[in-house]
Amino acid sequence: MNTTHLNELLDHLLERQDRSDMEDTLRYLLTPAELTEVCNRLQILRMLEAGVPQREIAKQLGVGIATVTRGARALKIKQQQRQT
Repeated sequence: MNTTHLNELLDHLLERQDRSDMEDTLRYLLTPAELTEVCNRLQILRMLEAGVPQREIAKQLGVGIATVTRGARALKIKQQQRQT
């Protein structure tokens, strides 16, 4: 990923003034499917942190188990980074 482009995206998002502006920006930047995917990924992380089993998360959100497993790996990496 191009770091310059990522920084520009982060700066653009941080410039949003309120929740409505942020929602408009995300709807402008992402397709409806991409926005749904991002929302699901956040819910996956939150549910994993709450101790919900992966298969239950997949069932509740209507996503594949591989998607939940990917989230679990990302969460594990994040936790390992915090420990170092």
